[in-house]
Amino acid sequence: MTPEEKFDPKIVGFFCTWCSYTAADLAGTQRLEVQPSIHIIRMLCSGRMDPLILIRALLRGADGVLLGGCHPGDCHYQVGNYHARRRFVMINRILESLSFDPQRARMAWMGASEGERVSSVVEEFTETVSGLGPNPTKDEIFL
Repeated sequence: MTPEEKFDPKIVGFFCTWCSYTAADLAGTQRLEVQPSIHIIRMLCSGRMDPLILIRALLRGADGVLLGGCHPGDCHYQVGNYHARRRFVMINRILESLSFDPQRARMAWMGASEGERVSSVVEEFTETVSGLGPNPTKDEIFL
């Protein structure tokens, strides 16, 4: 990549349907600017996220992974976001053992009425991932 080429990271977002995804939808309704670098996948609850899916996204070339969940205490399934928080600690340890920078994965709490928060979190995370550069596994094939 030449210095004049701008690196546009590819970020996969896994958002819970009740809060984070609803907030992302609200951001669109409010016509807030959300970075086009994120590709959002809707799931029922952040607590249902299998750590292997996040890790596999990075192994297959995503530059970053963002897990969005409800604020602690606001989970539609009572404790799903607490399970997600515990799993995310484990995910970071696994990423370090695979020689990934743990900053390539982030978890954020976003309530259903926080469209502006979605916009700011995605923008901050895009800047972080842009600073890290392309995912080193992009040149390799992991299927």
